[in-house]
Amino acid sequence: MELPGLAFAVWMLICFYAPVGGYPNGKVREACTSMVPCHGSSPQLSPEHTITVNGTEFKPGDSIEVHLSGPVFEGFFIQARDAEHLESPALGSFMLADRGVSQLLTCAHTKNSAVSHTSKAKKKHIKVYWIAPGNAPKRVQFLATVVKKYKIFWVKIPGPIVSQPNALSPTPPLHATSEAVSTSHPVSYLSKPFNASSCGRTKFCIRNPSNCDPESASCFFLSFQQEGSSVFIEMSGPSEGYLAFALSHDQWMGDDDAYLCVGEDHRVRAITAYLKERSPPVLDSENALEDVSWRLADGLLQCSFRRSIHLPAHKGRFNLDASYYIFLADGEASEGGVIHKHQQQPLITNGIYNITGLPQDIGGSRSPRLIKAHGALMFIAWITTVSIGVIVARFFKPVWSYSFLFGKEMWFQVHRMLMLTTVMLTSISFVLPFIYRGGWSQQAGFHPYLGCTVMALAIFQALMAGFRPSRHAPSCDYVLGNESSST
Repeated sequence: MELPGLAFAVWMLICFYAPVGGYPNGKVREACTSMVPCHGSSPQLSPEHTITVNGTEFKPGDSIEVHLSGPVFEGFFIQARDAEHLESPALGSFMLADRGVSQLLTCAHTKNSAVSHTSKAKKKHIKVYWIAPGNAPKRVQFLATVVKKYKIFWVKIPGPIVSQPNALSPTPPLHATSEAVSTSHPVSYLSKPFNASSCGRTKFCIRNPSNCDPESASCFFLSFQQEGSSVFIEMSGPSEGYLAFALSHDQWMGDDDAYLCVGEDHRVRAITAYLKERSPPVLDSENALEDVSWRLADGLLQCSFRRSIHLPAHKGRFNLDASYYIFLADGEASEGGVIHKHQQQPLITNGIYNITGLPQDIGGSRSPRLIKAHGALMFIAWITTVSIGVIVARFFKPVWSYSFLFGKEMWFQVHRMLMLTTVMLTSISFVLPFIYRGGWSQQAGFHPYLGCTVMALAIFQALMAGFRPSRHAPSCDYVLGNESSST
C-alpha cells in the first residue's frame, strides 16, 4: 500500500474508534484542535451556513454577538482563534443566549472557549456571545463546524475577522471609577486577573481551595484591603452568573450584609443587598460602592470596588471594623440580571474575623464541622455497625453457638453491642443539626422528617429487643408450640 493510502486508512481507523464520533449531546472536546467530527466521511467543500457578528472591532472585555445561521442542521461547533495562526488554540470565552440548544466546552484548558449543540434536534440559527480576553491577539477570526446529517458536514467554516483598534487607549487603572457600567463599552475594565501575592501581608484574603491562584479557573477568591477610611474589595471565581459575599453575625443566612457582582448583558454590575432569612436578597436602590471595575473572561467573573468603613446613611450596611462570619457564594443569573439560588453550599469561614484588622490568608468550608460530623456518624452507623451486626446474627450464630462472652453466646453479645452502637451513633448524629441550626429548619425539605423517622425506628427497635423474652422463657415455649399438655 502506498504511503498516502496508508495514511488515509489510519485516519479512517482512528475516526472509527474515536469517542467523539456521533456524539449527539455535543460533548466533542476531543475535536477541539481539528474541529473535525469523526463520522467516517469527508467534509463538504462549499459551506451553506454563515457566521455573522455585530461589530468589527473589540477591546479586551468587550462582548461580541455571534450568529450561526443557514439551512436546517443538527450539530455545530464554534470557536474563536488568532486570525494569523488559525491552528492555534481557541481563545476567549463564550456566553450562551439559549441554554436549551447550546452548551459551553473547555478547549486547550480555557474554560468556555467553545460552543456546541446539546442535542441533534433540528435548528436553523444559533446566537452566542464571545468575550474578548485580556491577552487577545490583534485579529481574531470565528470558525464553525456544522453537521447537517451524520455524513454531511462542513469543517472550519470561516467567519468574519474582528480586530483591535490600531491606536489602543491606555489600560485603565485597577481602581478606575465606572459611572456608567451599562454603556456600550466598559468604562473600567480589569486588564488582568487578581493575584494573591499580598495576601496575609497587606490584604485579608479568603481562598477556596486553600492557597489557590486567583488566575485559576477553579479558584474562588475574596480580598479586603484597608485604604484610609475605606476598604478596597476584590472578588473572583468561576461563574457565569453571579458571585456574592455576605457579612453575618452567625453561620447561617439571615439578617446579613451582602455584596453581589452580577453578569448582566455581558457585563458585570456590582450591587449591595440585604439578606432576610433564606429569601432572595433585597437589592438596594442606592448603591454605596465606588471605583467599580470588572473583568469577564476565560470562564472567570471578577470585580472590584471600594466601600467606606462606616455608612451611617445606608440602612443595612454593617461597619467594616467589626468581626463577622464571611460567606462566599456563586450561582446562575438569567437575562436581565435576575439571580437564582446558589447551586452549592456557600463557603463559610470557620470563625469570625475583622477584615480591617490583622491581614490574614484563610480558607473556609462549604460544610460546617457539625454537619460533617452528622454525616460521618450516620455513615458509620448505617453502613458499618448495623451491617456487621446483621451479618453476625445471620451467619455467625451456628459458628459461635458454643462460645460465650459474659455468660451469653458470643454471636449475640457482638450483635447486641453493634446494634446498641448504631442507636448511640444515630442519637448523637440526630442532635447535631439541631445544635447547629438552633432548632428546627424550615428550609431543609424532607431530610429532617426522614431523620426523625429513622431515629424513632432505631429507638423502637432497641425497645423491642430489650423487652423480648428469652427463647427459653415459658411464653416463648407457648408461642413456639413447645408447651406441655396435661391429661
